Amino acid sequence: MRPTKEQANQNRQRIIDTAGRLFREKGIHAVGVDEVMKGAGLTHGGFYGHFKSKGDLAAEAVSHALLESLRSEPAYATLGALAKNYLSRAHRDAADSGCTVAALGPEIARLPKGQRGGITDYVRARIEQVEQIQAQQGETVDRGKAIADLSSLVGALVMARAVDDPALSDEILTETIRVLDGRR
Repeated sequence: MRPTKEQANQNRQRIIDTAGRLFREKGIHAVGVDEVMKGAGLTHGGFYGHFKSKGDLAAEAVSHALLESLRSEPAYATLGALAKNYLSRAHRDAADSGCTVAALGPEIARLPKGQRGGITDYVRARIEQVEQIQAQQGETVDRGKAIADLSSLVGALVMARAVDDPALSDEILTETIRVLDGRR
């Protein structure tokens, strides 16, 4: 029996959500269609009823994860507040549900342009977010500084996840927060 249109839409969303989580946890190239479908509780054969290829799924899963990230975050009054949230130990330890750029940035850069899933729009939105924080804090809006601050956040998270020394990982988070919070 064929699923209803509503069931098909729910199945598609489960596939996208599962792929987004698995891709951030393990990497796009390390996760196969079979693993995504199993994680979504569906059979491998049903995949092609929803997507033409894994690349199409990757683009949609990345886009969805990026959009959800923007939608789910509160507004921040200061760069320090943003840094404290973004560079928290909980965020560092939850790559599967955390920042898509920090988890997949280098992989996304290697994807064909049509499969990059809205990363450019997302980065622009994040730069604008930091510029808005600058304005709220009474600072002159400085796009270059906003880009550098955003890059510091993402870079610090990537480094803190990459090192195998827990003390150094914590230090990377703490020192980046300290600098971004204006306590140089």
